Formats: sequence, structure tokens, C-alpha cells
Amino acid sequence: MADFMVETRDLTKRFGATAAVDKANIRIRTGEVYGLLGPNGAGKSTTIKMLCTFLRPTSGTAAIEGSDTVREGNQVRRRIGIIFQDPSLDDRLTGRENLELHCMFYHVPKAERQKRIEELLTIVDLSAHAERDVRTYSGGMKRRLEIARGLLHEPRLLILDEPTIGLDPQTRKSIWEYIHALQRRTGLTILMTTHYLEEAEACHNIGIMDKGKIIAEGSPEFLKLQSSVTRITVESSEADRIVANYVQDRSIVSLKREQRKIVFEVGHAESFLPTLFALGLPIDSLSVQKPSLDDVFLKLTGRQIREEEADAKEQMRNVMKIRGRRT
Repeated sequence: MADFMVETRDLTKRFGATAAVDKANIRIRTGEVYGLLGPNGAGKSTTIKMLCTFLRPTSGTAAIEGSDTVREGNQVRRRIGIIFQDPSLDDRLTGRENLELHCMFYHVPKAERQKRIEELLTIVDLSAHAERDVRTYSGGMKRRLEIARGLLHEPRLLILDEPTIGLDPQTRKSIWEYIHALQRRTGLTILMTTHYLEEAEACHNIGIMDKGKIIAEGSPEFLKLQSSVTRITVESSEADRIVANYVQDRSIVSLKREQRKIVFEVGHAESFLPTLFALGLPIDSLSVQKPSLDDVFLKLTGRQIREEEADAKEQMRNVMKIRGRRT
């Protein structure tokens, strides 16, 4: 078994003068959940398309379990399962018929088809709905069926391109519970793209992507340590005296005051808090906010991950779906 399921070297894709992906170097160990985190337009989906053999790199290389995505495309395609951003099911067929069609496309042996279909319908909790037309499914049910379809040919790598975009938070949480339970049970390697910070938090490792480049990589905890800023909010009737004590303190990254409330950003909360308490001044409330992945992205790029852009994109998708149904 290869140590790395995915390995890219200076992977680049240009569209004219624009580098959608710029010398991306990614290594994903076999059996891990790896997330590409970044805003829309960062290059995440273009990277996925090159790994899936849908796009040919302008330069650089990519390999899935040692097989080059350009020279050995057929081997790569047999090893991957894909769940796209937009639904790709035939909604005029039943759930079972969609799975049977996928089995034929991937040459799953006839003797094994029904067994695999039944097993996966059970895993994604759709056995009772298998004979219904997919157009009657909810958004979450469709996503679960796509997960089952992506696993039918027993891939070594499951690729999820924004798999929960357009879903409500409760359904999004449910989908990820299925995916992570499946990964723990089977040891499947998973590569996902997302702009949702809570989804990235659950990955073993993350590559933060912006403007086509991988700008940071590591576990969520490792990356958050790089931000090294903890936000401490204090409310006190003696806010003036607390501020006076710290206004010249160079260990404070920033200090904001609003009446009784003071917000400190500090590099080392473990040493700041004891000195705060040692002042002996009354504290009505205190909260400590550890660094987040959004803080990491802000430190690296000077801006936050713009989830509002994704929300607008999701709204447009929903409008187009409604128009499509009316047509």
C-alpha cells in the first residue's frame, strides 16, 4: 500500500494569462481525511478536476496511488469515487435504478451488484426509499444517494467537491456524520473541498488555498497555533483601571474598549490571564476565544473567508433549480 494516496508536484493550470492553480504541492496520506479550504475562486475545484482527469494540467504532475493522472487516466478513474458540487443524479429514475446504472458504467460484476447496492442503501439509510423517483427526494437524501453511488465500485479515494453546498446546517451535519463514520469503518481516503470552517475542523489535515496557491498546510490544531492570537473579552465595573494597566503592555496584540467591555487580543493567554486576575479588580464576566481557522486565513491573506459569496452562489443555484423545474 502506498504511503501517499495523492501526490502533486508543482501542479499548475492556466487559462490564458490566469493561473487558476499555481504550483500546488499536495500530499495526502492513505486513510486520512484531507480538506482543501478556501473561498470561491481559490482554485479548489480546478485542482479536483485535474486529479479526476477531467482537466489536463498546464504543467506539473499529479498521481493517485502512484498512477499519473495524464498518462494512466484509466487506472486513476478506477481508484476514485466522485461527488460533485451540483447534483448529477437522474431524477426520473428511482434511487435503486441510479445505482444499477452506475454499476454498469463501472463494470461492477453482475454477481456483486445487488449485494453492494443493498449494503450501501443500508449504510446511507435509504433502503426504505430505494424504489422512489429521485425527484421526490430531499436535498439530504440526494446527497446520501450520491455518496452511495460514489462508493459502489469500491474506490480507494473518495473525492467530495463542496458536497454540502446548498444544504441547511442540520442536513449538512448529518451528511458529515455519515461520511466520517464511513471513513472510520473502512479506512477510506477522503479528499474534500469546502469553504465551511466547521467541516474543515473535522479533517486530519488541511491545505489552505487562495488565488491558486497552497498557502499553508497541516492539521487544524497546528494551523491554529500559527495564528497565536487568543481573544479575551472582559466585562468589569473597573474597566478604566484594567485598561490603564495594560495600555503600554507590548505583549497585547490589540485592545478595544466599549464602555464596561474590553476585548484583548493576546499572544499568550496562559500568561496573560494570571496577571489579569492578580490585579484584584472586580470582573463581572470573562470569555476566552481560541484562534480559529478563519483567524489563520485572516493572518495569511489579510481577509476572512468570504462565506457570504458562497451563500450568494447557493442562492443562485436554488433559483436555477426552481426555473429548471418550471421549464
